[in-house]
Amino acid sequence: MNEYSEECLLTFLKKQSQLFDEPVAETLEEAEAFLEDCMAVVVDSLDEVREYFEENGADVESMNQDELEEASEVFALPNGQYLIVEG
Repeated sequence: MNEYSEECLLTFLKKQSQLFDEPVAETLEEAEAFLEDCMAVVVDSLDEVREYFEENGADVESMNQDELEEASEVFALPNGQYLIVEG
């Protein structure tokens, strides 16, 4: 487990239902493989979340910080970072 911290993987496992109807991973290893496959990214702030979406063509201009944080693709991590998973 190199790219994603254990905290990140555990958060994704716990909250994956906010993005997917059915579980896509049940173990840390499966979670890491899934996140690597879909090229999920970890960023340090909501400003970086906004930047990520803008760079990938999403129209987030009218979204405030709370709306960004509540987007189904955005997982707030306990350490203050954000995991972005595009399903």
